[in-house]
Amino acid sequence: MTDQSTGTDAEETPRTDAQEPRTEAEETPGTEAGETPGTAAEAEAEAEAEKDVTPEEEAALLRRRRVRRRIWIALAVPVLLLVLPVLVALTALRINYMGDPADGTYTRGKDAIWLGHAWVDGRKKDADVTALAARLKDTGIRDLYVHSGPLEHDGTLPASSYPNARWFIAAVHREMPQIRVQAWLGDVLASESPYGMRLERAATRAAVVRSTREILATGFEGVHFDLEPLHSGDQDYLTLLDALHRVTAAQDAPLSVAAHQIDPVPGFHSFWGTTTGHPKWWSQKFFGEVARRVDQIAVMSYDTIQPLEGTYGGYVAQQTSLALEVTPPSTDLLMGLPFYHENRFGHWNHAETVPAGVRGVRLGLSRTDADRANFGVALYVDFAAEEADWTAYREGWVR
Repeated sequence: MTDQSTGTDAEETPRTDAQEPRTEAEETPGTEAGETPGTAAEAEAEAEAEKDVTPEEEAALLRRRRVRRRIWIALAVPVLLLVLPVLVALTALRINYMGDPADGTYTRGKDAIWLGHAWVDGRKKDADVTALAARLKDTGIRDLYVHSGPLEHDGTLPASSYPNARWFIAAVHREMPQIRVQAWLGDVLASESPYGMRLERAATRAAVVRSTREILATGFEGVHFDLEPLHSGDQDYLTLLDALHRVTAAQDAPLSVAAHQIDPVPGFHSFWGTTTGHPKWWSQKFFGEVARRVDQIAVMSYDTIQPLEGTYGGYVAQQTSLALEVTPPSTDLLMGLPFYHENRFGHWNHAETVPAGVRGVRLGLSRTDADRANFGVALYVDFAAEEADWTAYREGWVR
């Protein structure tokens, strides 16, 4: 989920360029190639001074030119070292967006959508459920992740957080009997600050398990967890998933999780964590360890920092392939699509579009496992979606 959605009401709190060096043809006459020319007046004055100079003065002039050249190189090299890798990466992602998806890479009827808290707190009525049913008719959506938390930092979940859950579940069963309703539970982890849930505490994990039993007793047909920021390799999280799966399996309910993106290059989460303090990505190995412990895993393949639609689509194609490689065929793998519109660092509205995301998903599926049955997309989020998002989903993925 995007950062604004974890641990909060998901509906009320939706969350100088370097100067290019001149070529020889562009240089000011009278200067050497590669040096930074001064103003025309300075050049004229320097040329006049050169008409009658002593050897010592000429040597000093040459030294000044060498110093200017070294300064220019000292400034240019770091810029190139930073810019070139980025350009190479963007080019690779754009190339990854090329080609045609395989025939038949469309919905398998395993799609999902995240729904805001208004569906279980009393704000939505029967007419809203009827409208939702009309919206979802003839799509591939099977699961609704309805925000029913957040969990408290100690793992508990007050029943007052979802007072209208029974009404909503009954209304969905009446209007959309083929669709499952899962409780979406999240919280902020104390992995990057002193505040939040601490999974290393056995008592906290036990409380999360009890909360899961309680909310399933309300009538939910599954539980979808989104705990962030969750660092790659977190063994306490894996321990929690093992305990949760024993509970959900006993009630024939799916255990579903929202997953971080996978390292675009091996070890990238370590590099990013060292430089920013926020690792963001998971290793592919850890992603696989999570996928083997759950029934459904939804990749939050948005907020990708991509600047262009073509590079975003190429990135989603890569993420789809990486996830397919380590997700067991028995686990539902869903790729997230951005049904929201913001402009901030990490997410650019003009780049992260539903058409680019759908095409990227289809390309990754085509190249890696075109016939994967337990596969779909997850739409984030209902209350921020625009008509164009629904149209792109239907035309690009549902057909």
